[in-house]
Amino acid sequence: MGTVQPLRASPAAAARPTLLEVRGVVVRFGGIVALDKVSFEIMEHEVLGLIGPNGAGKTTMFNCLSRLYTPNEGSIVFDGQPILQRAPHRMAEAGIGRTFQNVALFRTLTVLQNVMIGGHTRTRGDFFSDALALPWSRRANRALETAAWEAIDYLDLQDVAHLPVAGLPFGTQKRVELARALTSRPRLLLLDEPAGGLNHEEVDELGRLIRQIRDDRGVTVLLVEHHMSLVMAVSDRVVALDFGRKIAQGTPAEIQRNEDVIRAYLGTEGG
Repeated sequence: MGTVQPLRASPAAAARPTLLEVRGVVVRFGGIVALDKVSFEIMEHEVLGLIGPNGAGKTTMFNCLSRLYTPNEGSIVFDGQPILQRAPHRMAEAGIGRTFQNVALFRTLTVLQNVMIGGHTRTRGDFFSDALALPWSRRANRALETAAWEAIDYLDLQDVAHLPVAGLPFGTQKRVELARALTSRPRLLLLDEPAGGLNHEEVDELGRLIRQIRDDRGVTVLLVEHHMSLVMAVSDRVVALDFGRKIAQGTPAEIQRNEDVIRAYLGTEGG
């Protein structure tokens, strides 16, 4: 297990405004209820961990937040605005960025090209303007490249910036995907199993990086992760799901003592 030192939440955390509200979300796939009236909220500049055994509904919730799925019931409000009417490709523009459990990079493109793609969600470019190299399009592309280099420098990817991502170590590819997400300048960053496939040292570094991003950039983070020591070390609060239902919510210490959470992970019989 990693040795990430626990995050010390700010005393003012409880006074932070709400950034995301999930209310009574239900998702059904045929006769299967993947999410059953799940509700929680995330405060600005908070790191919220979302945990649960396999099949608990974590990825389904992530896909609702990034608009890959539409709930059958319930509402999701981001920064005071409902998001369920938005198309998936408009979520980054709204201020929600994400990474994926399975790295979703363009493998034949370079690191720089992949990271620049993340910033295109914030531009108004189109094929004809780019093809004709109109002045405003050239300015937008220069600004996009500048933003991409800033993310590359921030995540220490300078040495591989011009290399295709296909030949890079898996841990490096994870950082490239994170750089791409940051280039869209999100207010809420959804991290889907970011520690998957990483060794202990890389998990430790990831924990420091998540805290650094939150502190340096004021980004709110929703973290779905099976690596429990990472979740408990970096999260201000944790929400636990099991069989599509929320079974607990609280600080990492409270969640670690919660009997329902222990039962869900260990499969012990109730008293």
